[in-house]
Amino acid sequence: MKTLDFLTPLHTSTKRDYVQRVVEHDKGKCAEVACQWGQDYWDGERQYGYGGYSYDGRWYPIAEAIAKHYNLKAGNKVLDVGCGKAYLLYELTQAVPGLIVAGMDISEYGIENAKEEIKPFLQVASADKLPYEDNSFDLVYSINTFHNLKNFELWNAFQEIQRVGHKDRFVCVESYRNHSEKANLLYWQLTCETFYTPEEWDWFAKKTGYEGDFDFIYFE
Repeated sequence: MKTLDFLTPLHTSTKRDYVQRVVEHDKGKCAEVACQWGQDYWDGERQYGYGGYSYDGRWYPIAEAIAKHYNLKAGNKVLDVGCGKAYLLYELTQAVPGLIVAGMDISEYGIENAKEEIKPFLQVASADKLPYEDNSFDLVYSINTFHNLKNFELWNAFQEIQRVGHKDRFVCVESYRNHSEKANLLYWQLTCETFYTPEEWDWFAKKTGYEGDFDFIYFE
């Protein structure tokens, strides 16, 4: 497993009160709303998800880093698995003009409210059954999606990301390295179904035949 670190600067730019997340609202009910992946999750109150998720350019530095690391060039094909509103996918087209992109997400609301320039290349689908041919993409990546899958769904999702890519693959998930980070993750998360350490993610992915890279987000 090769571990990369594209997401830490963006993740750590947000201040979080982990305990308040639990005591201020009914966490279970908030999670039920969040897992519908609708307006409340993306653009509703903070306790249900993002608390409003609009384009502000924050993903461009990450797009540049990904493009540089994977040596993306015009004509390369890139797939975002769990693209949401596809802001990162849009930024990749800005960082690498001529890039051929595709994206999918389980959230109809996310796709309907995605960046207009990218909408024609998006579709509603599930990560464990990708609607693309074998070896279709030079880079397949997924950010903050796989930990939202149950283990049997996750198994298929790793195999699918391996199947549709023919070169590079990259998965970023929320994880923990110690009990403190585990507690913070449990306090903060709304949609996670899979709670693994990096070693467990590596073990699970290898069992499925996944040969790509990882990035981990920690709640310190």
